[in-house]
Amino acid sequence: MRAGIHLWNYTTPEGESSIARTVADTATTAEAGGFSQFTVMDHWFQMEAVGDPAEPMLEAFTTLGYVAAMTSTLRLGPLVTGVTYRHPGLLAKIATTLDVLSGGRSILGLGAAWYEREHHALGVPYPALGERFERLEEALKVVTQMWSEDNGRYEGRHYSLNETLNSPRAVSAPHPPIMIGGRGEKKTLRLAAQYAQIVNFTAFDPDDVAHLLDVLRGHCDALGTDYDAIEKQIMATRLQPDSDQFWPTMERLAALGIDLVVFGVRPNDQVATTSRLAEAVLPRLAEL
Repeated sequence: MRAGIHLWNYTTPEGESSIARTVADTATTAEAGGFSQFTVMDHWFQMEAVGDPAEPMLEAFTTLGYVAAMTSTLRLGPLVTGVTYRHPGLLAKIATTLDVLSGGRSILGLGAAWYEREHHALGVPYPALGERFERLEEALKVVTQMWSEDNGRYEGRHYSLNETLNSPRAVSAPHPPIMIGGRGEKKTLRLAAQYAQIVNFTAFDPDDVAHLLDVLRGHCDALGTDYDAIEKQIMATRLQPDSDQFWPTMERLAALGIDLVVFGVRPNDQVATTSRLAEAVLPRLAEL
């Protein structure tokens, strides 16, 4: 299995003046250590479940552009961006720009959005969940069309585009991979089966993951899409590599067909976390 590093916090002992250096050092340490993917959280406030909303939080795509200039092999993307954050035409343009400037290393992670507080705080509309999923599917159609040869009109219930012109084209062929993140069985995994090249499960228990994979396969069969062509990822941010269950869990996940494991960094310890994982976990993980 391969590994990704997820930068979800920007709190450092030296304060805000060291954020840029910490981001750069975390990314370059990840690349040198053998990680294949570098993702950032796409929020405006820190999540209340893990910290104070007033903690430092960077805008995702600006951060990824900065990281792209510091690295040469890492695949880069948000994990994941909420559909409410950016108009899908603009989002396709942003993801394409990252792909062009990184030499074809962009991935586009998308989800239905959930952090209500930050929407209301910054004056961004926060529709009901059903509408957010409708917007998510339309956004997937918009970005897919903008990455195609069709420069014509898109007309949906929530989005209307007179032209889907997108120049320059992405470097990635046929386009930057689309990642769907989550675990919702009826909608999220159906959208993953229909539109995504990567699915990121917010789960790590092997029994739970096995069930979600079965659900994904069922959607693929119903839609006529290729289950085996979809990259499968899991979030291991709550798994401790020094626990007795870590390697048995990794072995079971590998046997299930998980391709990539995403590890999170610790606040005030981002670079050292990345270095320790690279040394202690990645060599053995690559053998699974």
